[in-house]
Amino acid sequence: MCALCGVLGGPEHWTDAAAGADSAARRRERARRVALANRVLAQYAMRLDDWQGSAYMLSTATGKQEMVETLGHLWPAAERLSGRACDPLDPALLARLEAR
Repeated sequence: MCALCGVLGGPEHWTDAAAGADSAARRRERARRVALANRVLAQYAMRLDDWQGSAYMLSTATGKQEMVETLGHLWPAAERLSGRACDPLDPALLARLEAR
């Protein structure tokens, strides 16, 4: 989705499109994505929380917070809040996560 569609309330982000129309399944899938994101974000001393099923709240250990509309906006927001590059595909990061 382009930025303009997001501003105008276009279709949901592909990461929020859980299979089926069952709202319980959507909530479970959203909670699973938040848990996975938090495994990565913990390496940067940050946390993601679901905000009423419509957005996410990204927080740092020092109390900084930013509302994130979709997971597509997560990593740029994490970089702004932390002041450093946050690469969820960094080989060293992935190796640390696999070691756990």
